[in-house]
Amino acid sequence: MIRAIALSLVLAAPPLVALAQADPAAIARRAAVQLDEAARGLAAAEGSRDRIAALTRTIRAYEEGLGALREGLRQADGREAAIRARFDRDQDRLGSLLGVLQTMQSSPEAQLLLHPSGALGTARSGMILSDVTPALASQVQALRGELNEIATLRALQASAAGMLETGLAGVQQARIELTVAIQDRVDLPRRVTENDDQMQRLLISTTTLEGFAQGLSNLPEDAFSRAMPDFAAARGDLAAPVRGRPVVGFNQPDAAGVRRPGILLATAPGALVTAPWPATIRYLGPLLDYGNVMILEPAAGYLVVLAGMEQVYGATGQVIAADMPVGLMRGGAQADLAGFDAVTAVEDGQARQETLYIELRDKQTPVDPALWFRLDEE
Repeated sequence: MIRAIALSLVLAAPPLVALAQADPAAIARRAAVQLDEAARGLAAAEGSRDRIAALTRTIRAYEEGLGALREGLRQADGREAAIRARFDRDQDRLGSLLGVLQTMQSSPEAQLLLHPSGALGTARSGMILSDVTPALASQVQALRGELNEIATLRALQASAAGMLETGLAGVQQARIELTVAIQDRVDLPRRVTENDDQMQRLLISTTTLEGFAQGLSNLPEDAFSRAMPDFAAARGDLAAPVRGRPVVGFNQPDAAGVRRPGILLATAPGALVTAPWPATIRYLGPLLDYGNVMILEPAAGYLVVLAGMEQVYGATGQVIAADMPVGLMRGGAQADLAGFDAVTAVEDGQARQETLYIELRDKQTPVDPALWFRLDEE
């Protein structure tokens, strides 16, 4: 009987389920290191000569650490579910395996080898048992490994709450300090732009973002514009202004069926938005139903439109460097632990998302931002 059960278990045993491409525990350890580095960066930013740059790096480090932690939790949750599903599916087989092991443990080895047919039968049963035992041991080892993995995954999930709480508090403090640092900055160069009356008339008459962008006349060439690097040469190599992933492409319908001449990037709530290239701020503030809008002119004839932020930084006419913070996405103040409880609520592990709209214009003609930005570096 033992022989029949053991052989059936060996033959029916499926191969071990391969680990996920990335180990959830390794991802969580990397996230912990990133969050620790971000905390040190926040402490060092106070005495930094360029505090805005230091805080920008700190916020990005927090975003990367929290993003890695979300991914680790998502994979941990998925891996545990897969192991439990396998246990449920193979419940009968595992029960039989445990029964065999208990029988073998409670019976003396000599008794297991005895056979009613005599010495020949005993010899045969001994040979069979010696063949089956390594396979049984292999199955036991696999079962033990998966049970240990579940224990590790549970420990990871239990410890993640503290890491999340600390990281979210840190990034929120860094955002506040960045806002203060930018408000205190007075050393940015400025260019002459439209006067307030012209801008107000343009805002009142605007019915579309396209119309507003077209209404912004090009600035006259001056020392600033001549000193700007060649924006056209950056095509295909621009860093994305925010950490996120594309969800709606150029001229594709969004969830409401509306087609726009730009793209949408899904971001975490409160994500930092930065200038992708040295540019002049042509406009910032509320516009139509886009939320807060930032329009940058990286070179004569080009406009970069960023829409959907909760907070924007700067002033019209300021000339800003690449990687300079220009705003924060919505939801940052509410991005507490409740926002990360359901780590598998959506495909990328984020329970809640915001979207940044990006439009790029070349001589008033919209062009696909995906041809200019590196969008695969979330």
